[in-house]
Amino acid sequence: MHIEQLVLEHYRNYEALQAEFDNTVNVIIGENAQGKTNIIESIYVLAMAKSHRTSNDKDLIRWEAEYAKIKGRVQKKHQSLPMELVISKKGKKARINHLEQTRLSQYIGNMNVVMFAPEDLTLVKGSPQVRRRFIDMEIGQVSPVYLHDLSRYHKVLQQRNHYLKQLQTKRASDYTMLDVLTEQLIELAVKVTAKRFEFIRLLQHWAGPLHKGISRGIETLEILYEPAAGMKEDQTQEQMRTTLAEAFLKGRTREVDRGVTLTGPHRDDLLFYVNGKNIQTFGSQGQQRTTALAVKLAEIELIQSEIGEYPILLLDDVLSELDDYRQSHLLNTIHGKVQTFVTTTNTDGIEHDTLNAASAYSVTSGAMTQIK
Repeated sequence: MHIEQLVLEHYRNYEALQAEFDNTVNVIIGENAQGKTNIIESIYVLAMAKSHRTSNDKDLIRWEAEYAKIKGRVQKKHQSLPMELVISKKGKKARINHLEQTRLSQYIGNMNVVMFAPEDLTLVKGSPQVRRRFIDMEIGQVSPVYLHDLSRYHKVLQQRNHYLKQLQTKRASDYTMLDVLTEQLIELAVKVTAKRFEFIRLLQHWAGPLHKGISRGIETLEILYEPAAGMKEDQTQEQMRTTLAEAFLKGRTREVDRGVTLTGPHRDDLLFYVNGKNIQTFGSQGQQRTTALAVKLAEIELIQSEIGEYPILLLDDVLSELDDYRQSHLLNTIHGKVQTFVTTTNTDGIEHDTLNAASAYSVTSGAMTQIK
């Protein structure tokens, strides 16, 4: 899978851009604040219908413009697929093959991307919210059903939190409504949790050997999913429902006192162990970076195993954050099989066949020029 053409209108600092790319490696070079990251962010947004840098879609619209438009032509194994996303103050409109999609969950997954940016190096030591977002974005690319269930879960969660707040402030007293919302939430929580367990099992399958390779065979990585309600991977969905129902019953008084839902997938976390040691707490920065790199490389292989094609890899200013050995390992892994976009202020000090043979572009003040 690769993106052949990218067209931008009123996107960030780009008034207009039309570019065609190599299906192997594309290096985008520019000083800070010139717009190089905006290029690969736009590819990510075209694929995922949201940015990895901001939760406010209005940030993507050029100053004083009414909308931002991203168009791309994606070459897949069996077809060339036009994609289009228009972002305005009224919302988003997504088209696949010129047909408007009624749900974003039907749109996401038509183009698959893996983003690796400096903030991803904090995947291990960052907040649980960062890791939950990582899980949701990656599963969502290969499972529209998961995205749909997750969206419904968050809607019911919002309703339940609203009702808990009413009970807390004595504006409501009927617990029957809370029970109904709790039942709905449990049903969706079990579906979301079961899919997350499955995803982490697959991620472990690919990340374990990759981590061992990067660590020169001296470290073993274990990735564990930790549900807030204490559900276990070997439970059936019926057993998960029972565990979650008991957790809600036990925590009801506390939830009403706090006015918020305290258990469920929105509170879960990922744990990373290296040689049996929790590296979120006890690992060195080098171990944390090796784990983040192994997880990102595992994503590439996991998506390929699920859909039969390699995703597009977006490396946003991340090579400068890795030492020579990890740089080489990353570039050797992707060499010849993944369309890759690399942003950097310069390529000085990075000597590798993959980059030497790449197409190169220069970005200055929202204008991009091919230089190689």
